[in-house]
Amino acid sequence: MSAVVWSKNGCMFCEWAKELLADYNIEYEERNISQGEWTREQLQEAAPGTKTVPQIFLDGKYIGGFTELKAYMKKQEAE
Repeated sequence: MSAVVWSKNGCMFCEWAKELLADYNIEYEERNISQGEWTREQLQEAAPGTKTVPQIFLDGKYIGGFTELKAYMKKQEAE
């Protein structure tokens, strides 16, 4: 399983999401919109209508933010 995490600098929920993924040994690509090549416009293309970060995709499937990721991972454990 692999993930894409859209994030920005100073975002605690972004850090928590990355820590949670690491806890499950899930490799992720971070797309930081505060620096580098990724932009808020690209985030909007990937996840239309979103206004916050993190925005997380697992194996190309849109999950949502940190709260949704946490719930998704709990559900996967239960199955």
